[in-house]
Amino acid sequence: MTGFLLRRLTGAVITLLAISVIIYVVFYVAPGNVAQITCGPRCSPVQVQQVSDQLRLGDPLYVQYWHFLQGIFVGRDYSTGTSVMHCDAPCLGLSYRNDQQVTQLIWTKLPVTASLALGAMVMWLILGVGTGVLSAWRRGRLSERLLTGVTLAGTATPVFVIGLVLMIVVCGTLAWLPYPTYVPFSDDPTQWAWNLLLPWLSLALIESAKYARLTRASMLETLAEDHVRTFRAYGVSERKIIGRHALRGALAPVIALNANDFGSMFGGAVLTESLFNIPGLGQALVTAVKDVDLPVVVGMVLVTGFFVVLANAVADVLYAVADRRVVLS
Repeated sequence: MTGFLLRRLTGAVITLLAISVIIYVVFYVAPGNVAQITCGPRCSPVQVQQVSDQLRLGDPLYVQYWHFLQGIFVGRDYSTGTSVMHCDAPCLGLSYRNDQQVTQLIWTKLPVTASLALGAMVMWLILGVGTGVLSAWRRGRLSERLLTGVTLAGTATPVFVIGLVLMIVVCGTLAWLPYPTYVPFSDDPTQWAWNLLLPWLSLALIESAKYARLTRASMLETLAEDHVRTFRAYGVSERKIIGRHALRGALAPVIALNANDFGSMFGGAVLTESLFNIPGLGQALVTAVKDVDLPVVVGMVLVTGFFVVLANAVADVLYAVADRRVVLS
């Protein structure tokens, strides 16, 4: 197990380094005046030159990337002309639009997006896996066809449509909930949960459709295997076969898909955060793109890539826990 974990950790580090190289090349080696884009259209030539000196854009490309990487691991100093400002590790740069370190901006938004992603993940796993298990168990019956139709409709419906419908029906027509307004967990945990209920449900209804179809297909494949026929021949109940054997065989692809979806949610829940006015990473990314705030965009993309790699590394460990044969591969 130790060797397996070390291999996965080494692979994750190499993947993160490759992602950082690609991101740096895409954003900082692209054609155009990078200093002007980073500083903003209202910057004077003197300010643009100061930004160029801070980013050391006159150095060779490999030296520029080394300073970029050095800032992530040990921090970086930025000269303001009259003084030196230190950016603690992990330093993802400075936002010249709001005169703030990108890392500080991300740290303030990260708990908001994390609460949205975690709650939605719990919901889509319960709804998706539960629907998939029920569809496989009731295969060939009317209920299975209805569930399949519902999952197909969920896959084809955009998240902003579901979110709008939920707000109109739940908050407007039925008046069961107030219109969502984000409340920090530290201020009021109860209001925090109530105000995130509709965003969680909107994301879960979209994502759960994929998990229902994947779980159903995997379980039907497992139910057709020889060892399941043997269990049936020995008189094992269908409920035990579904719960102990078919569901366990269907978990591997669900874990893989969930790792990608959960990781990409840190920066990918743009529509949901914008629709429900949630001040998370997705909403900050939209603002940064609109303002052409290059350091913030780069930092957001790096953070999203980090969480995708981290989630997949955790998924690999879960494979090993669920199936010991994975350790030997």
